[in-house]
Amino acid sequence: MLTFIKWRFVTVCCSIFFALTALITRAAYIQVIEPDRLRYEGDLRSVRVTAMPAARGMLTDRNDESLAVSVPVQAVYADPVTIFKNDKLQDRFRWHALADALNINRQEMLARLENNKNKRFIYLQRQVSPAISTYIEGLKLAGINTKDESRRYYPAGEVSAHLIGVTGIDGRGLEGIERGYDDWLSGEPGRRTVRKDRYGHVVENISLKERKEGKPLQLSIDQRLQAISYRAIKQAVADYRATSGSVVMVDVRTGEVLVMVNAPSYNPNNRLYLKNFTMRNRAITDVFEPGSTIKPLVVLAALENGIADETTIIDTGNGVMSIGGVKVRDVSKAGKANLRKILKKSSNIGVSKLSLSMPVEELLGLYSSFGVGDATGMNLVGESLGFYPSRRRWSDFERATLSFGYGLSITPAQLVRVYAVLGGLGVKRPLSILKTEAVVPGKQVASRENTRKVIDMLESVTQVGGSARRAAVNGYRVGAKTGTAKVAIAGGYGDEYISYTAGIAPISDPRIAIVVVINEPQGDKYYGGQVAAPVFSEVMKSTLQILNIAPDARDSMLQITRTDKKN
Repeated sequence: MLTFIKWRFVTVCCSIFFALTALITRAAYIQVIEPDRLRYEGDLRSVRVTAMPAARGMLTDRNDESLAVSVPVQAVYADPVTIFKNDKLQDRFRWHALADALNINRQEMLARLENNKNKRFIYLQRQVSPAISTYIEGLKLAGINTKDESRRYYPAGEVSAHLIGVTGIDGRGLEGIERGYDDWLSGEPGRRTVRKDRYGHVVENISLKERKEGKPLQLSIDQRLQAISYRAIKQAVADYRATSGSVVMVDVRTGEVLVMVNAPSYNPNNRLYLKNFTMRNRAITDVFEPGSTIKPLVVLAALENGIADETTIIDTGNGVMSIGGVKVRDVSKAGKANLRKILKKSSNIGVSKLSLSMPVEELLGLYSSFGVGDATGMNLVGESLGFYPSRRRWSDFERATLSFGYGLSITPAQLVRVYAVLGGLGVKRPLSILKTEAVVPGKQVASRENTRKVIDMLESVTQVGGSARRAAVNGYRVGAKTGTAKVAIAGGYGDEYISYTAGIAPISDPRIAIVVVINEPQGDKYYGGQVAAPVFSEVMKSTLQILNIAPDARDSMLQITRTDKKN
């Protein structure tokens, strides 16, 4: 017979009560006071976020030729936890086939998986072609998966590599336009958040953020002219065994950059051989002393300040002039010369006397107004401003050297802008690497009348007896100026030279400004008129023909007229 024991009954009831109270309290604490941790733990096990990458915007030239496009590729990744869950590395034949398809060492891949047994995600290979991705999926290896990516492809290859730049493996711009306009081109990736059950089935769609595709960008460059210019400068660099060369071309009416090429270049589609020094866009980063190419601005400053006119005669003597105990020499004696002959013979003494006859502030002011020492307006990453001197006191010799391009430095892009302002009859516009829908209003920085006089004088430099006669183009009136400067080194100048030619055409109605720079040519030929001028002529000739610009040379016009009469 069972006996009712009161204290035991009370003890059991109290135990049950306290246990139930503890459970209720704990449940209340978990669900009311601190529910976030359990939600977090639950979400870790069931919530999955799928990225939806946005396609990068296309880059095209002014004629809609593709310069950079995004192509679909795959990323192959592994889940080591799943792989080793049931010792799935036993079928070595298929794992070796995976390594061979990805072109990676078999043992290294297997060792990497062994060393990361507790990880849920490691990349095996990025940017795999769809064909290889399909083959890998056919291997049916547990724990091996693929996901969508995109890879940048550059149809123009090395021709436009320095300007266009490259993207990294994650699709972010690293150099050139790709980096400078990265936010515009990238767009915004989308995100799809879902909840999955233990079998990987979607049981709830939590949220969806639509992706925004990258916006396209149309550049001002003409890929036809790019290809011609690159071929010409590449050949010149090879012929003269130069270290590098650059060509920059601008439409003087709009300020649009039509060409920007450098040699040697690199293949942006092959990432194995990308090196920093080959990826530098020398047209905007490298600086040099402009030398004789700055002399047209000295003549223009003299005209603007009433120091001289077309009839003024300057005696350059026997080609040697002493200034402050230092001698200024002319390569070609000019004797008694007017402004046209001073430019034609590239007389250092002539421009020195012009510079010394006006306040140094007037000359420097004109240099500055034409863009020397100023940003070009292209907004390209890495652009240098050069060196623009600023001091209170100037010696006569320093003022003289300013007139023939020493004591300041400039980039090829800045120099072509100077000649674009000359070609625009004194109208200064910012350069644009993007195609402009309308002409940007410019600022008149010099009188049209005096600028026209200088342009006409500049034409004589490419004629017989001029220092830039190799820059002439048959059938067209061309104005150009050559320059040769020693490479500046720490403490002075080295033994190497920089050769360059800058000019505009056609003179009757200027349309194109071009600068050609060749760094450190080897051999007996190193003057700008010998090395850079022929490249200038070749590029200018092809450009005028491709753009269908009518010849304006007087002899050509007579020949055309005679031909028309015969027909």
